[in-house]
Amino acid sequence: MVAAGAGFLLSFVLIFLRVPIAVALGITGFVGFGMLIGWKQSSIMLALTTRDAAMSYSMCVIPLFILMGNFIAGTGVSRELYKAAQAFLGGRRGGLASATVWSCGGFAMVCGSSVATVVTMGKVALPSMRSFQYKDSLSAATIAAGATLGIIIPPSVLLVIYGIMTETHIGKLYAAALVPGALGILGYVAAVKWTVWRDPASAPSAVKSSRQERYEALLSVWPVALLFALVLGGIYSGIFTATEAAGIGAFGAFCLALARRRLTKQVLYDILLDSAQSTAVIFGLMIGALIFTEFLNYTGAHTALLSFVQDSGFSPFMVIIVICVIYIILGALMEELSMMLLTVPLFFPIVTGLGYDPVWFGVLVIVLCELGMIAPPVGVNLFVVRSFAPDIPITTVVRGIGPFVAADIIRVFVIASFPILSLYLPALFFD
Repeated sequence: MVAAGAGFLLSFVLIFLRVPIAVALGITGFVGFGMLIGWKQSSIMLALTTRDAAMSYSMCVIPLFILMGNFIAGTGVSRELYKAAQAFLGGRRGGLASATVWSCGGFAMVCGSSVATVVTMGKVALPSMRSFQYKDSLSAATIAAGATLGIIIPPSVLLVIYGIMTETHIGKLYAAALVPGALGILGYVAAVKWTVWRDPASAPSAVKSSRQERYEALLSVWPVALLFALVLGGIYSGIFTATEAAGIGAFGAFCLALARRRLTKQVLYDILLDSAQSTAVIFGLMIGALIFTEFLNYTGAHTALLSFVQDSGFSPFMVIIVICVIYIILGALMEELSMMLLTVPLFFPIVTGLGYDPVWFGVLVIVLCELGMIAPPVGVNLFVVRSFAPDIPITTVVRGIGPFVAADIIRVFVIASFPILSLYLPALFFD
């Protein structure tokens, strides 16, 4: 326990000193393993862990889903998704903000990245809401919150990373995330309604779209909906694995980009370069996390903590509440991937040892990460909004984010209290 505690302390110190998370975890794991067993054994562990991670078949799903998302973004589908949502919702008071939430959810289905969603959809939605005199506090907060759906709605890269780290079925994780993702959309729409009810001037009414405009808007997004149905439908029906689905999705997105004649040589180069860079970063993070996990497993920290919890008299649900509080606190201080890589190796054995389902816990962790992405003071998405709208003060974004944070806290409580919401679909499709 002492060695594990020292390892966590060293990791946090290195991270807050701005050492890259992959390097911080790798150094901690290597040094800790070497001091406990020996430097030769630690070197062997480092080499084997790196080789096994790089050669893992299941890791192929990460670059393929990233490539799929980048191809979709390159086709300009974000504008069409927003136009479709705007056609159906834009005529109501606050409708453009609600349309932003729904379009973020739609884009997340084929993207899987929160940061990519906030940048892509923000550049489309913010000018539109400003043109109808929406207050910046509501507009920016809606974009920041809606984009968090990118890490929960399949194909989510974070769910893949969790599945690889814990050896949990990725298809089950994707099925389990659908209901919580839908609850996230509904919760954010409710947050918009609450904001507009409190301050009607924050969102004036817009012009309603005609039936013909709605029909044309739907026609423009059907290829993306078909690709999404193909990828996830193939996984849930058992026709192909998650890795095969990622390959089919990437190829389908490539064909869609070709069909729309938007795949120039420069665009293709940019997509491939961005996909390669993102993949390299994630692989580095995964290797560092696996090295840290090897060290943590050898210390026996999770076994000692599980014994302590079982002997303490705390109910299993009370333990879950404590873990949720820890995630919420960390989420306000760290970005979501760092938080997950640091905590899952410690909490996962405890939670499963108490009898909880690993699929349910994975979804709960991702929802908590969503909350962390918009929780002040260091919510990542709050600052990403500033990257394309530097004229909006960060205090303005923080002022508008409160109802969305409240919606996420309610969703965390509901998912933690009713695991069936996450486990019904995996049982339906895979058991």
